[in-house]
Amino acid sequence: QVQLVESGGGLVQAGGSLRLSCAASGSIFRVNAMGWYRQAPGKQRELVATITSGGSTNYADSMQGRFTISRDNAKNTVYLQMNSLKPEDTAVYYCNLVKSDWRGRESAYWGQGTQVTVSS
Repeated sequence: QVQLVESGGGLVQAGGSLRLSCAASGSIFRVNAMGWYRQAPGKQRELVATITSGGSTNYADSMQGRFTISRDNAKNTVYLQMNSLKPEDTAVYYCNLVKSDWRGRESAYWGQGTQVTVSS
């Protein structure tokens, strides 16, 4: 029903920057929010940032202002600008979308992830 494709990951040195993109396609209507999560080897998946359909944003405390989430509704795309990257940011980054059906019930969808590796 909904497909999410992440791009922009790669290898970067500590202190560098990357910009991730997530393009949504399919039944992309009644979207409530989109966001980014990440999962490092051997660790739980954790929230990075979210943005609602109204433009409200939320960030994990560990990002400490280094990351910025934004969206382009016309292109059905959400972005994650990552600055001052640290080796601890190394993880697979996943795009997430939450939408409602006609009953108002929410469902979540996930992309396949993009690898971000930060070298020291």
